[in-house]
Amino acid sequence: MRVSARRQSGSGRRAKRIVTALAAALVVPVAAGVAGGAVAGAAPAAPVRQTPPGGYQELLVPSTMGPIKVQVQWAKRGGNAAMILLDGMRARNDWNAWSHDTNALQQFANDNVTLVLPVGGQSSLYTDWYSSSNFNGQKVTYKWETFLTKELPKFLAGFGVSPNNYGVAGLSMAGSSALAMAAYHRDQFKFAASFSGALNISAPGMREAMRIAMLDAGGYNIDAMWGPPWGPGWLRNDPFVFASRLRGLSLYVSAGDGVPQFRDLAMGPFNLMNAMALEIICGLNTRAFQARMALLDLPVTWDFGWTGVHSWPYWQESLWKARPQILDALNAH
Repeated sequence: MRVSARRQSGSGRRAKRIVTALAAALVVPVAAGVAGGAVAGAAPAAPVRQTPPGGYQELLVPSTMGPIKVQVQWAKRGGNAAMILLDGMRARNDWNAWSHDTNALQQFANDNVTLVLPVGGQSSLYTDWYSSSNFNGQKVTYKWETFLTKELPKFLAGFGVSPNNYGVAGLSMAGSSALAMAAYHRDQFKFAASFSGALNISAPGMREAMRIAMLDAGGYNIDAMWGPPWGPGWLRNDPFVFASRLRGLSLYVSAGDGVPQFRDLAMGPFNLMNAMALEIICGLNTRAFQARMALLDLPVTWDFGWTGVHSWPYWQESLWKARPQILDALNAH
């Protein structure tokens, strides 16, 4: 599978500026992607399944943010388990990149688990924001945690999906988000995974680097998300801080070493340099989280064995490696 140049687009000058800022901070990843947000349109009044078990369907799910497009591949044998796959920082408003830049749907095509791919949420970290961003004229306040843990499960329950048998995985910006959702909603989630995530967001320089990244990815004001950098919202959403809440959860965490493979050369020099730096930073973040989990004596399936940069082929491979654990945790064979 090839990584589209569109996903790694941007002027050389901007890419170099981002790499410099992030490398100096040594803490934050920015997921590859293209700008987007929640779709508009009228949501259906009641759930209607248009395809048989194992089929693919696109839904408009009601939320406080307006109707949210959700791509769904139903469990092959009508099972009640669901696996949410979260997009990266530059999430689009027309599709979730897991469906476009990976073979995730094919990976689980014969499994008894419903894949749930929410669309939109650029720079949101899939969290509940304090207010809408005043830098870019955002018209609604992001409430993604509420959507993914309350509104979406309630809606999908009408299709036979259990609100108590979910897994969640996220890459880059969504790595910490996936762990946070599972940590604070243990009645819903049985599995969580982070692929190349920033799992120590209280580290020195992290908040400044995140501010730069979110300005670049849509012009979002990070203070509208969790308040000022010293506010409690930052600690609540830091996996390094809430790690003890993950006890008893099935966890899979991976990150690469930032060393490019031959296939990565197609990105071009500037984007490749960016992807290398980001994966090195993510590796450092994830290693710090590993030390924290070891101190707490909490079991995690760790995958640091891959050589590569911050891009979709590696996250596709990580998902495939995690698949048996996902199916076991959700009893979805």
